[in-house]
Amino acid sequence: MADLRPIAAPFVALGPSGVAVRTRLKDLTPEDEKVLRLVGVHLGSLASKDLKARCMDGPEHSTESWAARKRDLTAESSSRWAGSITKATHDQWALALRGQAAHVQSLEAGITTIRHRLSLPVGQKGTKRAPGGYRSAHEWFHKTRRLHVLEDRLEQVRADREAGRVHVVRGGKRLLGTRHNLDTAQLTETQWRRRWEAERWFLQADGESGKRFGNETIRITPHGEVSIKIPAPLADLANAKHGRYVLTAQVRFPHRGQEWADRVEANRAVAYRIHYDTGRGRWYMDASWQIPPAKTIPLQAALADGVIGVDTNADHLAAWRLDTHGNPMGRPRRFSYDLSGNAQHRDAQVRHALTRLLNWAKSCGVKAIAVEDLDFQAEKTREKHGRKRRFRQLISGMPTGRLRARLTSMADATGIAITTVDPAYTSKWGAQHWQKPMAGPTRKTTRHDAASIAIGRRAQGHPIRRRTTPPRAYQSDVHGHRTVQADRRAPGREGPRPRIPGPRTRSVLPDAASTRASRTSKTVRDGRSDQSWVQDSLLLTD
Repeated sequence: MADLRPIAAPFVALGPSGVAVRTRLKDLTPEDEKVLRLVGVHLGSLASKDLKARCMDGPEHSTESWAARKRDLTAESSSRWAGSITKATHDQWALALRGQAAHVQSLEAGITTIRHRLSLPVGQKGTKRAPGGYRSAHEWFHKTRRLHVLEDRLEQVRADREAGRVHVVRGGKRLLGTRHNLDTAQLTETQWRRRWEAERWFLQADGESGKRFGNETIRITPHGEVSIKIPAPLADLANAKHGRYVLTAQVRFPHRGQEWADRVEANRAVAYRIHYDTGRGRWYMDASWQIPPAKTIPLQAALADGVIGVDTNADHLAAWRLDTHGNPMGRPRRFSYDLSGNAQHRDAQVRHALTRLLNWAKSCGVKAIAVEDLDFQAEKTREKHGRKRRFRQLISGMPTGRLRARLTSMADATGIAITTVDPAYTSKWGAQHWQKPMAGPTRKTTRHDAASIAIGRRAQGHPIRRRTTPPRAYQSDVHGHRTVQADRRAPGREGPRPRIPGPRTRSVLPDAASTRASRTSKTVRDGRSDQSWVQDSLLLTD
């Protein structure tokens, strides 16, 4: 037990801090689409120039340089368009900086692992905590070459980080790389070019409280009328007062529509984003706003009615309901999803699985769901798992971050608390202590089902290990089946059982002890062979 790492205490996860909804812009005329494209192209070129200027500033960035950039953009668009562009630029630059730090950490981990394995003799077996040497001299040689490659990369990334340089691609680095693999992506050059240009458009505006309908740049009335502030160079495209263009399409948000309407009528800030899906040929409108984070309830209050432990896997969620004492109730449940296909399909699959999980939790009357605080950023390195390519693909395909964010957001609307636990040893100890006892003739318990029990018990503060089963003679007596679980506060749960007089089996009546005394048989057949009958003489009396 001394080699085990410390296990963090469970806690209730915070609720969402924002809301985002989406709807489709239908019935757009060719003139509407033309205006949206021209505005998107113009603002996209301004956003590219602003991102270049921000990258050139690097760590020397200041409020003065920010104000200067915003003034330059205002002359070619408007003050509010300029504010939205500079804010998006800062967010993108900060995201690239965090990605650079994660890349440095990944390179350092890989170099450390390779150096350790190269220092060991070829063929030496590893231990539980550290890998062994490489299996052959051929592999050892190629790993020495890879070590030099990683060291060169680390030196370049560190130099960029010290100089404040980040590498950012407007439109996405993955889409840029797709240009060189059109056959694999099943795209033509024209299709890729159309998608690339659409991704580099800029049609998003931040909201502002106190202004009309919460946004002066992209304005949507409570009745669904959409109008856009036209940039100064494109002022001739306006068809309404004050340099605005009103679309013929009417907007309606099916999801959280009433909440959005309340904010718009109260002139509270709402941010909007218009984007074009080149694959479907459709225009979409996104609306987002901030909400005050909900106050989390105490952990004990959340676990008052039991908990549902959930084990996250690459293709399903394994769940089991536990009572307040940590005992599994009913049968395990499995909520499957398919993560193949595009991002929209994967996101829909995750949402569908979480919806079924939350509906089951509400039907059970449980107020808490326990999940693991998984993070595979340090576990997906090629050097740590070596040839286990399938395992690396498995942990890379698990939607841990997206699933946790989705579950927290969806559970907040249903009043169910999400309890986060440390994932250490849950699968191992769950299979060791719960997989076999919970299996039966008609039920097969998997490792994932057993891990869900371990997760739920850890959230409740119970040890994962089950109590030792009592002797066979004491498992079934006059008091019924003796359970292997008891609450920690139960008095005398570890003490001896009270002595109750009488028989210890159910087949004998409680008053049968007085009739079971040893006595001489009344018949010859039942008599013992060593006994002899003696006829005494009659007593002579006077």
